[in-house]
Amino acid sequence: MAGERVRWGVLATGGIAGAFTADLIDLPDAEVVAVASRTEESAKAFAERFGIPRAYGDWESLAADENVDVVYVATPHSAHRAAAGLCLEAGRNVLCEKAFTLNSREAQELVGLAKERGSFLMEAMWMYCNPLIRQLKALVDEGAIGEVRTVQADFGLSGPFPPTHRLRDPAQGGGALLDLGVYPVSFAHLLLGEPSEVMARAVLSDESVDLQTGMLLSWESGALASLHCSLVGGTSTSASVTGSEGRIDIPSGFFHADRFVLHRDGRDPQEFTASATDGTQASLKHEAIEVMRCLQTGETESPLVPLDGTLAVMRTLDAVRNRVGVTYPGEVAPL
Repeated sequence: MAGERVRWGVLATGGIAGAFTADLIDLPDAEVVAVASRTEESAKAFAERFGIPRAYGDWESLAADENVDVVYVATPHSAHRAAAGLCLEAGRNVLCEKAFTLNSREAQELVGLAKERGSFLMEAMWMYCNPLIRQLKALVDEGAIGEVRTVQADFGLSGPFPPTHRLRDPAQGGGALLDLGVYPVSFAHLLLGEPSEVMARAVLSDESVDLQTGMLLSWESGALASLHCSLVGGTSTSASVTGSEGRIDIPSGFFHADRFVLHRDGRDPQEFTASATDGTQASLKHEAIEVMRCLQTGETESPLVPLDGTLAVMRTLDAVRNRVGVTYPGEVAPL
């Protein structure tokens, strides 16, 4: 479909679906043609809000819509396997929100489906598509700070979230780890790959989901990552990667970075900032642009967010949950 506009369907109508659609409709190569929800009322309200021509009160109709090139799945992660799987079975391409699934078994099933059908599949890890994060990774890969020794990252919200909130609901994959911790874990994976050992401690809620979790990951190279996520305290959302010859700091908002500072031994600090032509770094447009680039060039997965990397992150999240004792309805521990 080289040079053609990409026709999007949006599955779910919550906050992240609205934010993504708002960014999507500003892109010249994108056209949002359909939306689906569990209720027709919700789908119609969303369609009217964004000027979307077709609204479905069930997921199956969207999955069967042959005039949709790719479906953006924005349900809670507990429903990602079912929603994305339905779309892949019907021959649709899929961009699926993170955490990609509840666990690595579900993730592997989706990847297998996509490969069997020859369909495009990508985790919506917008951080990996952020131009400044891509620049940071390139510097690290080029040896700007020498050999990576440590990674630090945190993501915490102050809350408080009531027991009825989705972030505390086990049936919706609640807890800090899958909603927030996926970012620090993915940041460490981006720079170091899959760890060889995972250690973790957590404070659990009365519902048995994690309210805050601390993680220590280690690699055969001797590198370590100290990571934290929380639903009970707002953190700086900072990140840092230290190497044998320097350090890179992201002072805040590391998952949508608009600046970072490179410190190298014997040199003045060097600040890197987002290009004005890229627009706000809090935009979700960069992942949409990457999806459309892949579809227009016939690629079935993105080199920026490769499926093997998504599976590796899910294995690490599984390992963390095993260490802290969090399981979700229908799962059998150990994962």
